[in-house]
Amino acid sequence: MTALLLPLLAAIPVMAAAVTAILPSRTAGRLVTLTVPAATAVAGVALLLQHRSEPVIAGSVGGFVPGVAIPFVSDSFTALMLVATGVVALASLIFCDLTGEFGRSRYFAPLALLLLAGANGALLTGDLFNLFVFVEVMLLPSYALIAMTGTWRRLGVGRLFVVINLLTSTLLLAGVGFVYAAAGSVNLAVLAGAAQEDGRVAAAVGVVLVALCIKAGAVPVHGWLPRAYPGTSSGVMALFSALHTKVALYAVIRIWATVFDLDPAWGRVLLVVALVTTLWGAIASASPVGAREILAWQMISGVGVILAALAVAQAPGGAIVYMIHHMVTIGALVTLFGAAEHVYRSGQLGGLSGLWYRERPLAVLIVIAIAALVGLPPTSGLIGKLEVIDAATGTGGAWGVGTVVVVLAASLIGLVAMLRLWRGTMWGGDDDDEERPTPRVPAALLVPGGALAAVSVALFLGYGGVAPEVDRAVAGLVDPDAYVATVLDGPNAVTGSTIGGRP
Repeated sequence: MTALLLPLLAAIPVMAAAVTAILPSRTAGRLVTLTVPAATAVAGVALLLQHRSEPVIAGSVGGFVPGVAIPFVSDSFTALMLVATGVVALASLIFCDLTGEFGRSRYFAPLALLLLAGANGALLTGDLFNLFVFVEVMLLPSYALIAMTGTWRRLGVGRLFVVINLLTSTLLLAGVGFVYAAAGSVNLAVLAGAAQEDGRVAAAVGVVLVALCIKAGAVPVHGWLPRAYPGTSSGVMALFSALHTKVALYAVIRIWATVFDLDPAWGRVLLVVALVTTLWGAIASASPVGAREILAWQMISGVGVILAALAVAQAPGGAIVYMIHHMVTIGALVTLFGAAEHVYRSGQLGGLSGLWYRERPLAVLIVIAIAALVGLPPTSGLIGKLEVIDAATGTGGAWGVGTVVVVLAASLIGLVAMLRLWRGTMWGGDDDDEERPTPRVPAALLVPGGALAAVSVALFLGYGGVAPEVDRAVAGLVDPDAYVATVLDGPNAVTGSTIGGRP
């Protein structure tokens, strides 16, 4: 894949959204909608293969000099995220199709594709201002998706989601403006290492990171997520969990590694926020009475683990592995419990009791997904937790030990929450195996969640094949020289230009 094709990963979903909005055939619209995330995953795999010989690929939109042009950049980290995003988005949209979301409104498919376009653009952009633009492209269709899906609570939830994200977007834009005022550029390649050289740049980029952490659902500005996400439909919640929070975390990792050089001095502030988020989310997940509310709080705890793995270590491998695992696992659990909620018209623990006896195939898949979330073999959860613990212990000192203790404590509390979820949904009802009623949840509804649960198991069994790709992603983040050189001095560069005093 050449650098000139990178912008198409954001442009094609936009064009597909326009096509699905005017197509008279709903079937053709569904086919187009499901093809786009599948193509995103395939493109990510192709990029991973190309990055084995070409670590960074960069192309610019417009005939401007490097540092000013709009850059689209891909490395192994970007490619891994494109694959994970495409896979989880595809499973979520298939689930939406099976539960009738596509049929309720002809605009559901275009809105979902615009959301994917914004996510792809945010993953590929190498410019902070265009990161803001693509995040807004994600948010605009999200407002409509919340308004047209979910329970009667969606109107109140929609107001909360709009207010929080408008305020956060304002903060993000202000931070981008501060960065430009301090450094003369918002291009990440130009800003490489700038936070250590100039305190003004560090403060300005810090504003950007605060805004992104709010969008990710980090404590203390986190309460909107467990209120907003469960108020949507299960399919939309799975889509949001794969795109919104993880794109924000991707941007935090990219900016932290490039601009701050993974500086442990600045990392202490981020680590404190991360550890509080980890514990807070785990503790809060033990109290809700709704299955998806419990999972939403577990999402917040997972955000904390990802940020902790980034802040405490000199290499973000643990953060990358855990983020991919978390995307897959939360997507699996939300769609599996969503399948039961769709059939039984209840997402409360009492309303779903007895699933082990009435819906044995569904229950088995939920067992696998819960094991992944807690961190038990043979799932990606164990690999993710081990990578995080290895990253923390590798640093040594009190901060590393404290991180391990908090992550393990949160895992234990999460296990208690999952046991409560299991007891509330699985036990009760008829426990006579010989007279067990016929399952009411159609097998087709189990396919998206079951496929994601299978991906989690496959990541555990085949991690030897994934690890080299993660290592390449980590190497590119730890040493961004190739990233900087390709963006500023690539084949399409105009030599001799300087931006903000940096060549």
